[in-house]
Amino acid sequence: MRVLIQRVSGASVSISGNKISEIGQGLLVLLGVENADDEKDIEYLSQKLVNLRIFNDENGVMNLSVQDVNGEIMIVSQFTLHARTRKGNRPSYIDAAKPEISIPMYEKFCKTVELLLSKPVKTGEFGADMQVNLVNDGPVTIWMDSKKPM
Repeated sequence: MRVLIQRVSGASVSISGNKISEIGQGLLVLLGVENADDEKDIEYLSQKLVNLRIFNDENGVMNLSVQDVNGEIMIVSQFTLHARTRKGNRPSYIDAAKPEISIPMYEKFCKTVELLLSKPVKTGEFGADMQVNLVNDGPVTIWMDSKKPM
């Protein structure tokens, strides 16, 4: 399971010109699920996400979590995070889980983050052609892979 986390001052998701989801200060999370993922991957990344200290404290030091700043989280599914690009110029998505696996994993990840955050998580629409708008604050962008903990 991979996530690309962006600290944002605001983000939204639109489909066909209609805004379906929006957050203010918080985290925009792009989530990719692969075939080998299970509950352990959800637990590891959801805990890391909610507790990641990437918001500034009163001294301007990244020392606060999204919970500490009462921020919001938006999670958007993105199978392209599992693109293989070593050969040729056309990415392969063979490692990305099919919808019958990835949809339940995505939904479980969102619910787990909601429980940890103690507030609703905003989402995109799985499988839809979405337009994601954001203001990356910092910029701060962090990539994590549950199979390659850093």
